Amino acid sequence: MTEKKKTTIVLFSGDYDKAMAAYIIANGAAAYDHEVTIFHTFWGLNALRKDEHISVKKGFMEKMFGKMMPRGADKLGLSKMNFAGFGPKMIKDIMKKHNAMSLPQLIEMAQEQEVKLVACTMTMDLLGLQQEELLESIEYAGVAAYLADAEEGNVNLFI
Repeated sequence: MTEKKKTTIVLFSGDYDKAMAAYIIANGAAAYDHEVTIFHTFWGLNALRKDEHISVKKGFMEKMFGKMMPRGADKLGLSKMNFAGFGPKMIKDIMKKHNAMSLPQLIEMAQEQEVKLVACTMTMDLLGLQQEELLESIEYAGVAAYLADAEEGNVNLFI
């Protein structure tokens, strides 16, 4: 029996289109029976935020970060042609017309395929994010855990 191939992705970007690319690749790799990890750090953590406001105790700066960052995968902006938020609406309309999956659907599919979704704990501390504010059934780890996965990876991507 051969060992499963491993794919690791660092999702650093908080852009809708880049997060979609990460999840499309992750779901494709999982469909090809790869063991897949997506390590969400810095702005990539916003893809894991819950849509609704979660009341947690925070300091002033953490509250400010929370207000400035998009809440949930569907609220991310585009890397190009954002047009003050109009660009994401246009791309989502085009995706719907072509029956393409949305980012929240791709995240759900990744969870169903047992893609390991990891939130960077150091970045969570820096940005004042707490576990209650993020999606259920994800893991929490630091860079050492990601590096251990990546060291055995056949495909390692930074998005």
